[in-house]
Amino acid sequence: MQKQKNGNGQNVGRGPGSAADKLASAEGLTSGEAQRRQAQYGKNEWTAQKKEGFFKKILEVVLEPMFLLLLVAATIYFILGEPVDGAIMLVFVCVMIGIEAVQEWKTDKTLRALKDLSAPHTKVIRDGAEKQVPSSDLVPGDLMLISEGVKIPADGIIVCANDLCIDESSLTGEAEGVWKQGGGCQAAGPPGGSDYWRRDYVYAGTLVLQGGGTVKVEKIGVETEYGKIGKSVAGAEKKRSPLQKQTGNLVKVCAGIAAVLFALVGLITYLNIPEYETGDRVVQSILAGIALAMATIPEEFPVILTVFLSMGAWRLAKKDALVRKMPVIETLGAVSVLCVDKTGTITKNQMTLVKAAVWRQGAGDEANNEKRKTNNEGQGLGDRAQDDGLRLLKIMGMACETQAYDPMEKAMLEYCEKQGVRRAELFRGELLAEYSFTNALKMMGHVWQTESETVICVKGSPESVLRLCNLSDTERAGAEKQITALSSEGLRVIAVGEAAVRPGGEIPADILDCRLRLCGFVGLYDPPRDTVRGDIAECKKAGIRVVMITGDNGVTARKIAREAGIPNCDTIVTGAELNEMTDEQLRECVKSANIFSRVLPEHKMRIVKALRENGEIVAMTGDGVNDAPALKHADIGIAMGKRGSDVSREAADMVLLDDNFSTIVTTVRDGRRIYQNIKKAVGYVFTIHIPIALAALLAPLLGIPPESLMLLPLQIMLLELIVDPTCSIVLERQPPERNLMEKKPRGKSEKLLSGKLMLKSVLQGLAIFAASFGSYYYILQSGGGADAARAMAIAVLMLANLFVVQVNCSDKDSVTATFKPLMKDKIMWAANILTFLMLAVILYTPLNVFLKLAPLSAPQFFIALGLAAASVLWYEIVKFLRRRHDGAGAIAHRDPA
Repeated sequence: MQKQKNGNGQNVGRGPGSAADKLASAEGLTSGEAQRRQAQYGKNEWTAQKKEGFFKKILEVVLEPMFLLLLVAATIYFILGEPVDGAIMLVFVCVMIGIEAVQEWKTDKTLRALKDLSAPHTKVIRDGAEKQVPSSDLVPGDLMLISEGVKIPADGIIVCANDLCIDESSLTGEAEGVWKQGGGCQAAGPPGGSDYWRRDYVYAGTLVLQGGGTVKVEKIGVETEYGKIGKSVAGAEKKRSPLQKQTGNLVKVCAGIAAVLFALVGLITYLNIPEYETGDRVVQSILAGIALAMATIPEEFPVILTVFLSMGAWRLAKKDALVRKMPVIETLGAVSVLCVDKTGTITKNQMTLVKAAVWRQGAGDEANNEKRKTNNEGQGLGDRAQDDGLRLLKIMGMACETQAYDPMEKAMLEYCEKQGVRRAELFRGELLAEYSFTNALKMMGHVWQTESETVICVKGSPESVLRLCNLSDTERAGAEKQITALSSEGLRVIAVGEAAVRPGGEIPADILDCRLRLCGFVGLYDPPRDTVRGDIAECKKAGIRVVMITGDNGVTARKIAREAGIPNCDTIVTGAELNEMTDEQLRECVKSANIFSRVLPEHKMRIVKALRENGEIVAMTGDGVNDAPALKHADIGIAMGKRGSDVSREAADMVLLDDNFSTIVTTVRDGRRIYQNIKKAVGYVFTIHIPIALAALLAPLLGIPPESLMLLPLQIMLLELIVDPTCSIVLERQPPERNLMEKKPRGKSEKLLSGKLMLKSVLQGLAIFAASFGSYYYILQSGGGADAARAMAIAVLMLANLFVVQVNCSDKDSVTATFKPLMKDKIMWAANILTFLMLAVILYTPLNVFLKLAPLSAPQFFIALGLAAASVLWYEIVKFLRRRHDGAGAIAHRDPA
């Protein structure tokens, strides 16, 4: 229904005009025509998308400290007159660069896919049907459908408007919303009025505050007003997350240590080989220093973060949770409070009208029976209503939008249809005016001119509608009793009222000026999701509070909360009570209250701030325009993908594509798994680097000549071919530990590399060092030769690498328990098999000559396997003792006697 403003500031209609009729038959563009126009006009983008070149990525990889060290080492080999060693080193460098480039490519591909998934979409009419397309694919001539909360992606003329109010402050600087009017289905004409900014036109970059409409696109991209003034919509400036800062600091510290040790080892090596010529002494000293620096710098950390976070985001997207900001993944595992809406998150968002209760005015107060015959204007309505039940449905239906998009209004109109009250009958009159719904009023109304009457039809929250009704105290008590009875059944109660307008009388300028006759109440039911009770029980076990924040009344909220299993449902805090609380009182209140009813969007922000000030990590759901501030203030803002507005999605850190509470629990579980695996990977990197670094440091101190070192830069490069994929691919796939959701959320101050994890890594690293260096030194001192000693050490290191991954799958469960789920993982099997194949190739093919290795005999190989197992599996004893201790504690807790 086409609307405009009248002198009283209301939205008024033009009746069943031609615009709506033309719109009904409009088919929009065809898909073929849209493609042709896109080829002509280009994409609807304000800034060109920059793509980083392949060679630039390669250059960034080469300039990493590790690769610079490798290139220096290769150059030194050539200087020493050993071109074969230098060439092998360069081959390894190219292989490593290839691995890094492939990982970068996969990560970029994942991030591009996520970006495409999160790109803004717009509803259009194409091929005669409503479709959703990427906003960048809009073309001039498209029929674009806009609604409340949408950020308009292109300039265009309004074809049909339905209570349409636009925030144009991003262009004009004026904060007040602009009420728009339709221009009909004809092509755009000259601007309406002398003002540059048109009332029959919408502009890209502006926001729909209320209502909806259909727009014919005229300008896209840089041709729009928004594009002309060059404003960027690329998003917020990238900031380093706490996790990135921690790993960056670790790398810097390790790089500093490596620089000191580089100089120290170089000096010791130089002093220990006086028989070499001066030039050779310097070169060998530098090589020894490079070997130690390569072993000390944990260059894998940036790779771990990039791969884990991007792959984690991709896995979550496949589970209907779209992560818009990567750092949020690390925060997911620390969430301690989930603030969720009732409708559509806890419930199914499948509104059904199940009860319609007629209010018989004067019931219980016979002295007021006469009021039933007249309203505040003196016009008799009750005499005209042959059937009160039918009248209730008609007034309720006429109070709905003619093109309903709200789930409640759809349910109301469907109920009317089932009762024989057709839409054609409801909307056959002329819509004279409309009182718009606002969060403050919590009600709305339409003024209809029918053949027999002019009537004001109002529906809304019972508290709001009852304020406008002339009820005695007895009648009001009876109405409230009826409301409570419906609410206690878990129904969302809507009150319906009417008022007549005298012939030729003036329509009230504001809905608050109306005096209504109460027609009755309707109860709508939205059942809890089937899985929500189990999900909330899992949250409780994981130490996560679930707080329900709803605009519904407290009785209904309590009923649904009990069905869903939310604890402490008896305490309900209303929006009115929140208004009376100071910030200090609210901070105390949110420590125990789990149900907040009749809240406004600004209340949500106060609740979130209070929880955060209490030290909680808060995840907050929202879907409306006014929810954006609360989403921004939360540690993790979660927007609804189906019913959420564009603004809430832009403000959020994560978007639920299915609006399902189960998806939130899944993301928390995955967030804990990802963070846990990042910690495992960081611990693994330290564990593996310790034996390599100590071997490079101890050999010069023991006077071992440079050519007999346990690990030359060449061998360290060889080990990196195993370490990098292990820490960035294999460990990323680790399944969650069995008791992952039985632990309390980690604290805000918890560090990635805790003292406990560092101690574990050091002890494991020392054990592997003892096995590898001990076997190497024994063979070297026994006269077995440097190549054989080096081969034994490398075999121990490579085989120990496999055991470390398996043993560290869990800090409590045995390796046999954790290995069982991994038996079906093809990547894990591929990694293990490739490690054995690589070891066989470097030991038992002619390549061993170039790598300065000697083949091991069968007994030596099994000794290496035994040493590798022993150097790692000792930690199983620690886990066994830990399980016994936890078991004894659990028994003592159950039976203190």
